[in-house]
Amino acid sequence: MKKTFLLAAGLLLFSVSAQAQILDIIKSTVKNQTGVDLSNPKTKPATSTTSPQTPTKTTSSVNLGSLTSTQISSGLKEALNLGVTEGVKKLGVTDGFLKNEAVKILMPEKLRVIDTKLRAFGLGSLADQGVKLLNRAAEDAVTESAPIFTKAITSMTITDAKNILLGGDNSATNYLQSKTQTQLFTAFQPKVKASLGKVGADKVWNNLISKYNTLTGNAVSTDLNEYVTNETINGVFKMVAEKESGIRNNSVMRTTSILQKVFGAQDGK
Repeated sequence: MKKTFLLAAGLLLFSVSAQAQILDIIKSTVKNQTGVDLSNPKTKPATSTTSPQTPTKTTSSVNLGSLTSTQISSGLKEALNLGVTEGVKKLGVTDGFLKNEAVKILMPEKLRVIDTKLRAFGLGSLADQGVKLLNRAAEDAVTESAPIFTKAITSMTITDAKNILLGGDNSATNYLQSKTQTQLFTAFQPKVKASLGKVGADKVWNNLISKYNTLTGNAVSTDLNEYVTNETINGVFKMVAEKESGIRNNSVMRTTSILQKVFGAQDGK
């Protein structure tokens, strides 16, 4: 029995010793092949799966230091004057309003029920003629509006010129409109009234509304002069805004040195 016990103990010690040797061999091999020491394991930093971040691009500040307030004001006014001149030229011809969907004058909203009713009674041509003559009046009147717009631009005081320059695509146009809409309306309304009579729009509309009232038993009316005046002014401002946006975003449209200097400075905003 004693011999058996000693034999078993010897085998056990041999087995432990053999396992230790094998483990040492494994550790040595791993260390040689990978550099990892299994006897002194260290936590390996987790590998980030996040894509490398692209360095944030620093937006260069707008270089307005070389521009005076007078230059900025002059640049903005020149852009507005170009917009008015080109806008009036495009609008003040036959179909300038009528065939331009951006500025086409539609039937006054509160009278659009007239359009529906007249067409229902087979009088669609009369409704079309009414709309056509509203646009013809605008096309006629707008040709005389340039000096009114120019005067408004010239007398404009831009105390916050830099903010306007660095604003949105239509900042100068919006500023001009907010400051001059009332005075433009007052000066322009007589011209529109004359144009409505000149193209015969007033007679056609009186006939159109009279027929509608007879057919429906209603009594509607509207101030066409006020409506067309506002729509004509708004049409010009839309053209001015389009020009301003072009000058801001397309250097090719900066056709003078002041435009190049002023709007070139806002390119880095």
